[in-house]
Amino acid sequence: MKKIKIKTKIFADGANFDQIVKIKNNKLIKGITTNPSLMRKAGVADYVKFAKKLTKTIKNKSISLEVFSDENKEIIKQSIFLSQLASNVYVKIPIVNSKGHSMIPVIKILSSKKIKLNITAIMTFDQVKNVTKVLDKKTNNYISIFAGRIADTGRDPIKTMDKSLKHLKKYKKFEVIWASTREILNIFHADRIRCHIITVGYDFLKKLDMIGMNLNKLSKITSKQFIDDAKKSGYKIDI
Repeated sequence: MKKIKIKTKIFADGANFDQIVKIKNNKLIKGITTNPSLMRKAGVADYVKFAKKLTKTIKNKSISLEVFSDENKEIIKQSIFLSQLASNVYVKIPIVNSKGHSMIPVIKILSSKKIKLNITAIMTFDQVKNVTKVLDKKTNNYISIFAGRIADTGRDPIKTMDKSLKHLKKYKKFEVIWASTREILNIFHADRIRCHIITVGYDFLKKLDMIGMNLNKLSKITSKQFIDDAKKSGYKIDI
C-alpha cells in the first residue's frame, strides 16, 4: 500500500474479518469502524461473537462498535457492555434513532459514565453544537459527520466540516471524523481542512496505490479494460 503524506488519520470502515486481519499491522490505518449494515453485508451472524473476536484481534488501534436499538434503556445496556469489551472501544451512538427522536439525553447519560463515544449519522452543524454541550470534555470522543451523504443531497459538505472543526477546536479530547467517504480525493479534502480522521472502506484502500498515477498511463489502462471486457463477453458487430 502506497505511503501518503497527510496528517488526517485513516480509519478502515467495514466488517470483513479477513480484510481486518490484513490491515491489522498496517501503520497507515489508525482505527477500525463498523456498523450493523456493514456487518450484515459481510455476513456477520452473531454480533457479540464478532465484537469479541474483533477486540481480541485489534489491540493497538481504535475500534468503533455501534448500538442497534430505538429504546433508550436498551441502548444504555448495549453501550456499557460494548465499552467493557476493551479499552480501545468507542461506542457508536446515532444522533437520532430510527424514529427521528434525539439521542442527546442518552448520550449525556453515557458520557457522564466516562464511556468513549462515537456520535454518528451527524449531518448538520446544529447537531454538532448540541452534542458538544453534553459530551464529557475530559473523555475522548469522536464526532462522525457523514460528509458523503451530505454531498449526496447536492450540498457542499466541506462547509459543515470546516465550521464544525473550528467550533470543536477548543475541545482537545474531541476528534471529528469525515464519514461516508465517496472517493479517494476526499482524503485530501479532509486533510486540507485539517479534519482529524477519515473513514475509508476496504475497496477504497486498494485505490490508494493510484494516488499520483500518470494520467496518460491511466488512459491506457482504462482503454485496455474496455477491450478486455469486450473480448471476454464475446461481443461482435457483423458488418
